[in-house]
This record gives sequence, structure tokens and C-alpha cells, in this order.
Amino acid sequence: MNRIIGQYFSAEMAALCLIEWALTSVVIYAVLISAVGPDAAEPFARAGVVNVSVLLALTIGSVAVTIGLYRSEICLQRGRLLVNAGITGVLAFPALLLVSETLHVHPHGGLLVWLGKSLIAWVACLFVTRWVFSFTMRHRMFVRRVVVLGTGREAAGTRDQIQSHRGKFFEVVNSDLILRPSVATGTSDPGLLARTRENRIWGIVVASGPEPAGSEVAETEIGGSGLGGSGLGGNSGVLAASVLLDLKLRGVRVFDEMGFWEQHLGRINLQRADAQWLIFADGFSSSRLGDLLKRGMDILITLGMLCLTLPLMLLTALLIKLDSPGPVFYRQVRAGLHGQSFVLFKFRSMSVDAEAGGRPRWASQQDPRITRVGGFIRSTRIDELPQLLNVLNGEMSFVGPRPERPHFVEQLSQIIPFYLERNYVKPGLTGWAQVNFPYGASVEDARQKLSYDLYYVKNRSLFLDIVILFSTVRVILFREGAR
Repeated sequence: MNRIIGQYFSAEMAALCLIEWALTSVVIYAVLISAVGPDAAEPFARAGVVNVSVLLALTIGSVAVTIGLYRSEICLQRGRLLVNAGITGVLAFPALLLVSETLHVHPHGGLLVWLGKSLIAWVACLFVTRWVFSFTMRHRMFVRRVVVLGTGREAAGTRDQIQSHRGKFFEVVNSDLILRPSVATGTSDPGLLARTRENRIWGIVVASGPEPAGSEVAETEIGGSGLGGSGLGGNSGVLAASVLLDLKLRGVRVFDEMGFWEQHLGRINLQRADAQWLIFADGFSSSRLGDLLKRGMDILITLGMLCLTLPLMLLTALLIKLDSPGPVFYRQVRAGLHGQSFVLFKFRSMSVDAEAGGRPRWASQQDPRITRVGGFIRSTRIDELPQLLNVLNGEMSFVGPRPERPHFVEQLSQIIPFYLERNYVKPGLTGWAQVNFPYGASVEDARQKLSYDLYYVKNRSLFLDIVILFSTVRVILFREGAR
């Protein structure tokens, strides 16, 4: 996982994006040069055609990134590829038309025909590159092989997370491939590096980090018994921290459990996090300049969204009134920055007696309290639009952890460690947890979402906010995780 502008990105997805962008540029250039003809004047001279082709390819690529064509978990799904490619084409067409008109591109045969040909050529490129990518992954050519060292549920949990979230790109292999049946404490194994390279081990994940050199417990236990009986580590010896350091200095990637979760799973391992780690880990900080820039971005985006969505909000208000008796808006007290309460606005999506008796309840699948119009506006996130007023008032940000009800905050903070730490940033309309995890309706769901929220609190930046905003478009279009 590479880090760009402070954020972690998949090297495979970045390479695939660059290859497809370059190939798309070449194909659009070929289509455009044939449409322009040899007697073209500026800006359709050969150099001008190159610039136009590159810009149009970037336009298509930007829409593709927004739609989610470069998410590793769906990259190998053919059905999802067809749907995403189709939606990308529909959304990219007006963007391409705007760019072409701005650059005064008027090829022979008509602009619309040429743009259609360019999109068809892009789809052809997409299927070629994805077929090659799928072929390489089926034959495990670029799969990263990792060994998980450690005992207990930490190692088992890390292994399960790798297989469930990144199983197509990582292979957890048996530690017997590189470890001898018995390894003496503190003794170097001269064959360890050779076996690591022979078995193409990409990295080693240490599920319980080694103590400082010279301490009495400067070793890391490894064993199959600690992996839930899975047999992934059939040895019961110890591996000295000095041996791990030797492997790292010789080019083998060595991760502690927390670092691997953050870099390759995009979340914080709550089972291993403690106050000391939060204090001394990179991130978990803010600056006045960063806060001012974020506030400025919030205001600009909110004003733009209010102008664009005002007709939609008026229509939604009318449909709510026609669908069921009761007010159009739903007001609810939520916990904001530093736990301070504020009134959150939403379009009403449930019946007026949704919480008869005054006891808060999480929404569930097929919740009978949800109205007909409410089901649609919840799945499309239209019910969230009135929260733009909360953002404009400064009670919320556009990006941040979702604001929770004080009742649930009090309840969850007693069960889940560090739950209150998510309140050190403003709550948001959308966030890292919302674009990576479905709607939460249980304590365990809240725990999972917190692991993503803490990742955001640790790594927050304007660039990460932009990534989340792009991802939110995908979530809305595909109605991911709504209830």
C-alpha cells in the first residue's frame, strides 16, 4: 500500500487506473485523428489532438473513479463492472460534451457521434484491461503472500480480516513454509531469509508486536494454536525481534498488527488499540489552518448543494405531505463536536408515532415504521438533505463521523472503548465509515463503524475528505447500506 498526500492507496488499483487512462488516451487520439482529418486547423493540429485526447481520457477516468470502478473489492466482479461502466458512460457523456464544446472540438461526422465512438472505444479498453487483470489474479501472479505470526485471537482476527476484506489480493500462508520446527530464542536462522524468498513471501504481519531489544520478552510467539486451530502456523517456538529486524533490513516487509490494519484494511484494530498507542501514533491532530480550510470547503459545497437540490427538496416535501400525516421535517437531538448537543434536521421518513413510549430504537431492515416515500428517500439519502442547514450553521461538517443520539452515545461509550474519541471532530453528512460499512443497527455494527471512524480521526485531511465525497456519489447511486 503506497501513501500519497498522506493517504494509503492500493498499488494495484493505482497501476490499473494509470494503464487504463493511458490506453484510453491513445484510443481517443486514434478516433479523433481519424475524425478530424489531415487538413485540420488549430487547435486540431496533431499536438492539439493529443491534448484534447488526454483531457477527455482524464474526464472519463475521473467519472470512473467516482463511480467506483477502481475499488479493489469489486474490480473482479464482471456483473458490477458492466453496471459501473454503463453508469460511467451515461455520466461521462455530458462531461465530455462540455469539455469538447469548451475546447471547440468539431470533428467530421458530428460531435455527438464522435463522443459516442470514444465511449465505446473506452469500454473496449476497459474490458481488455480487466480481462488481463482478472487472468493475472486467477493465476495468482500478483497476489501478495503474507505470514501472520502470533498467538491468540489477535492473529486469528487479523487472518480473518485479510481473507474477508482483501482475500483476492492477499494469501495468508502457513508459517511452516519459512519457519523450522524449532527456533532457539535469539538465535539467527541463516535459512530463514532463503525460505522466505523461495516461497515468495511478500510480508510478515506480527500480531503482537515485539518488545524493545534487550528486554526479557523481546520475542514474538508463533503457533498454530493461536490461529483458532486453522493450522496456519504449526510451530510453537519463538522468533527474536532481532531476526525480524534482520528480515526487514534485507527487504522483507514486516508489519505490526495495527499498521497492517490501517494501511491495507483502512480501519483501526480496536482489539489492540490502547491509550498509549493513540497518544504516540502519527495523526490524531488538527491545525487551525486545516480547520479553517475545511470550514471554507463546507460552506462552498453546502451553498452549491442548496442551489442544486432546492427543486428536489420542494418536491420531496410535497410528496411527504401527500403520503402520510405529520410534519415534513423531523427534528432530533444529536451529539456533536465534543459531545455538545444540537438539533439535526431530516425529511421525515417514518410515521409520526415511530417511537411511541419515547424509547429510542435503531432502524431495521423492512422497518414497518418507514413510510412509502420514506423508504425511497432513505435509500437515496434524500432524507439527509436538510442537514445542509446544520452544516451551514457550523454544527456539522460535510465529512465526518455520523452524529449519534445522546442516548446511544452514552450506551455505546460504556461498552466500546474509545467510542467518545469520535466526537473530537465535527460530525458529518457523510464519512469514511458510511462509504465503507453498511448502516449500523446493533452494538457490533457500531463497533465496526468506530474502527473506520477512528481511522478518519487519525488520518483526516482535505484530500481524504475529497476521496470520501467521491465515494459518496457511488454510495448514493447504488443505494449501498441504506435502511
